[in-house]
Amino acid sequence: MLQAEAVQAKVTAPEFAVAARASLPIILKFEPVLQLDDDQFFEFCQINQAVRIERAATGEVLVMPPAGGETGNRNLTISMALGLWAKRDKSGFAFDSSTGFNLPNSAMRSPDAAWVLRNRLTSLTPEQKRKFLPLCPDFVIELQSPSDTLEGLQGKLQEYIDNGAQLGWLIEPDTHSVYVYRPGQEPEHLPSPVYLSGDPVLPDFGLDLTDIWEPGF
Repeated sequence: MLQAEAVQAKVTAPEFAVAARASLPIILKFEPVLQLDDDQFFEFCQINQAVRIERAATGEVLVMPPAGGETGNRNLTISMALGLWAKRDKSGFAFDSSTGFNLPNSAMRSPDAAWVLRNRLTSLTPEQKRKFLPLCPDFVIELQSPSDTLEGLQGKLQEYIDNGAQLGWLIEPDTHSVYVYRPGQEPEHLPSPVYLSGDPVLPDFGLDLTDIWEPGF
């Protein structure tokens, strides 16, 4: 009964607004009092669609506010570029920041953009496809927003790699910096790049960073 009631918990707008003025993300601790399985956590997130929610491997629930204008525009630019390439390439599928992934370490993450090989998705059941995907993407992008810390995002990128991602980009707009993550290698820091190549993981995919560095509005 206690678990069922926990799934119905809802973060209200006034409560969130007060908490958002403190520190972000807001961290909620349910365990060991409550332990939500993947289906219950999915329902919890559907009830609270006004905010972005992730779950750490430790069980802590992280609540983030909607993106601001510049971040939202940058996210759209990134998702459009990846989506158009994926449609042409056809070897996999692209996903935007609203998609949740249940990683092997039990964390649930929603990268700002992600891509998964087609043959890894075709093996999933229709029910699995309707909920948070039970896998780690092959490629992820995280874009730093004003509420993100660099250290926190670096930890997330390393988590993706440790859970099976083959390539990850951490984009830091304020400093025009990019950190590239690959399995078995130290992160590569690129100061002020104008173009990123996804080769060989994403053949012929490239991201022009001009509109990321300067949104133009």
